[in-house]
Amino acid sequence: MLIDSKLTAQDLFPQAQKLFQISGEKLLLLQDAWKPAQGAPVFTVAGKYTSRGWTEWTQGFQFGSAVLQFDATGDESFLSLGRSGTVSYMASHVSHVGVHDHGFNNISTYGNLLRLILEGRIANNPWEKHFYELALKLSGAVQAARWTDLGDDQGFIHSFNGPHSLFSDTIRSLRSLAVAHQLGHVLMGERDRRISLLHRLIRHAEATARYNVYFGKGRDAYDVRGRVAHESVFNVRDGSYRCASSQQGYSPFSTWTRGLAWVLCGYAEQLELFGILADAELADYGGKQALLNLFAETAQAVADFYIDHSPSDGIVYWDTGAPGLARMGDYLARPADPFNEFEPVDSSAAVISAQGLLRLGRYLQSNGQESSGSRYFQAGLTVAKHLLAPPYLSEDPSHEGLLLHSVYHRPNGWDFVPPGRHIPMGEATMWGDYHARELGLMLLRAVKGGPNYKFYLD
Repeated sequence: MLIDSKLTAQDLFPQAQKLFQISGEKLLLLQDAWKPAQGAPVFTVAGKYTSRGWTEWTQGFQFGSAVLQFDATGDESFLSLGRSGTVSYMASHVSHVGVHDHGFNNISTYGNLLRLILEGRIANNPWEKHFYELALKLSGAVQAARWTDLGDDQGFIHSFNGPHSLFSDTIRSLRSLAVAHQLGHVLMGERDRRISLLHRLIRHAEATARYNVYFGKGRDAYDVRGRVAHESVFNVRDGSYRCASSQQGYSPFSTWTRGLAWVLCGYAEQLELFGILADAELADYGGKQALLNLFAETAQAVADFYIDHSPSDGIVYWDTGAPGLARMGDYLARPADPFNEFEPVDSSAAVISAQGLLRLGRYLQSNGQESSGSRYFQAGLTVAKHLLAPPYLSEDPSHEGLLLHSVYHRPNGWDFVPPGRHIPMGEATMWGDYHARELGLMLLRAVKGGPNYKFYLD
C-alpha cells in the first residue's frame, strides 16, 4: 500500500457526507423491497439483496445500518426503522445458541441504540434503556456459553462448525461479552456457578492470538509475521491443537483477507476497551499492561501484513494466496482492479480493515507511540479515500447495495458472477455496507467533534 501521509479526516469529510446521502437512499430502497419471510438480506445478486440460509448473522447489520444513518444525519425516520426492526426481528438473535455472531447482530442493534441513549442523542426512557440492557446481558451470556475448555484455564468460544473450531471472526464478536460484563452480568452455570464473561473474553482473545495469528518467531518461525488462519482445529477430547483450516479462504496457509480484517478490527477495539478498565479488574490475568501488550502486538503484526500485502490503494483481493493472482503480474504495485478476469477484490475486508487501522493508530498515538500510530492511522485514511468513491461507492440509484465489489463465500460459489465474466464483481454485502457506514461515522465524528464512535460503555 502507498500510504498518503498528508491526508486528513477533514479531507474525507465530503466523501463521508456523500456516503450517508447515498446510504439513506439505499436503506429505503431495500426496505421497500425486503420480504421478511425470505430471511435476512445477505448479499446482492444483480443489484438486489437476497438471502442465503446458512446462519442469520446479517440481520443486525440491516437494522443497525438504519440506526447509524440516524446517528450520522439526525433523520428520525431511520431511528424509527432501526428501533422497530430491532423489536420485531432481533429477539431470536439474542437467544441464538447455535452461532458465534452475537457481537455482529446484537451490538449493531441493541448496542447502538443503548449507546445513543448514553450519549444523550435520544431520550433516556428508562424502560427502553432496560430493554436494550437486558438483551445485551443475555446475548453476552449466550455467546459465552459456546465454550470449549482446553484445560489449564484456557479455552475459546467455538464457531457454528462445532466445539473443535476456533474462528478468527469471533474476536470481533467478543463485544457482546464485553458489554454484558460492563452491565454487571455473568453466565450462570451448573449449581449456580458464576462464570465471568470478562474471563472468557480474555481467554478467547489469548487463544486467537496464540493459534490463529502468526508472528514469524517461536512456534511460527517457519511462517510470515501477521498472517492469519481463518480457523484453528482442536481435539476436544484432550484440548490439543491439531491444525489450521479455512472455510472461506483459499487455503489454511494463505490469508483470507476478511478473516484478517476481523482480527485487526477486533483487537484494535479491545485495546480501546481495556484501556479504560481498572488495573485491579485485570490483576488475575497477568495485569492490564500485559494484556494491552499482547493485543497491541497482535494488532500491529496483522496491520503490517495488511499494509505489505495490499495493492497500492489499500484495497485487497479476497485471499492473499488466491491462485489467479499469479497471472496478474505485479498486482501490488498498482491499485486493485475489481474488473479483472482472475480474482475478485473484497471491499468488505478493506472497509473493516480501514476501521481497524484508524482505531489502532489512534490508540498508539494516545499512548506515546506517535510514529507507528500515525502510520496506521494514515493507512486507514488512505483505504477510506479509495473506498468511499466509485467504483466502490455505489451511485446507481437502482442498486440496493452501498459498497460494491464485496465477496461472501468464494469456495462455495455463492457470489454472483455477471454474464460474460469469470469472477464475482459489482455486488454488495450487508456487512460491507454496515461497516462502510461505521467508517463514515468515524470520519464525521473525527471532524465534527463529539465522542469517538465505540461499542463499549464509558
